[in-house]
Amino acid sequence: MKKKTVLVAGASGYLGRYVVTEFARRGYAVRALVRNPEKITTEGPNLEPPIADTAWEVVTGDATDPASLKNICRDVDLVFSCMGLTKPQDNVTSEDVDHQGNKALLDDALAHGVTKFIYVSVFNAHLMPEVDVVKAHELFVDDLKASGITYTVIRPTGYFSDMGMFLSMVRSGHMFLLGEGENKVNPIHGADLAKICVDAAESDNPEICAGGPDTYTFNETVNMAFEAIGKKPWITHIPIWIGDAALFVIGFVNKPLAGVLSFAVTVNKIDNVAPATGTNHLMDFYRELAKKTA
Repeated sequence: MKKKTVLVAGASGYLGRYVVTEFARRGYAVRALVRNPEKITTEGPNLEPPIADTAWEVVTGDATDPASLKNICRDVDLVFSCMGLTKPQDNVTSEDVDHQGNKALLDDALAHGVTKFIYVSVFNAHLMPEVDVVKAHELFVDDLKASGITYTVIRPTGYFSDMGMFLSMVRSGHMFLLGEGENKVNPIHGADLAKICVDAAESDNPEICAGGPDTYTFNETVNMAFEAIGKKPWITHIPIWIGDAALFVIGFVNKPLAGVLSFAVTVNKIDNVAPATGTNHLMDFYRELAKKTA
């Protein structure tokens, strides 16, 4: 029987690498869409695996250049996309990448008869409708629902890679944390989330919310990061209103930066706890990352 072919967009990112690995493990032919093929030849900064030799085919394209995505879905059965703007870029917005980039991908998928589209959006999006990155995600979700294609929207809480940033920050011995740090989150490992994403290829569920097996306050995640590097916790809490004020000012001088940072500020105001799944634990990840980056 002919292997099904899946296009994985955003394949060089944290989740994308694990998804490529999981699809390949289950017998799919994986076409990995990346901007920079060299990036996937080595392990990622948060221990995500290299995939250059795992993918059946590696193709290049840029979400901000729709022409580069034309015919990218030719001979593809299924599209998975976690393609999105994860860090500020000059003159590039979440609307450009998360919405319009994925819309170009969807249009090409429809043109080539792709049977299903799986997309990774945001958990608790309804609580953050005015945050630029969330708005862009959800505008594409609306496009996806209206397209007529069979779809699944995956809604994770936060990735272990997001928590990995905490480990980098605490190496100085001092952590500045926005808010009181008592809001809760159950972040999920990329390998655990990848299994959910690939399961979705064979299910009829249009929406799946997912978090990791353990729930922590933000203070607890930071304390664990300090423990992993062997330093006594030292946290200074910054009032949320200062973050809001800073965003207001940044918005005048650097709108793309403000658009990305607004998500970070907002998630420090709410709990993000989704149905628990997976077997990987944050403390183990911190310890492994601490050894790798020591």
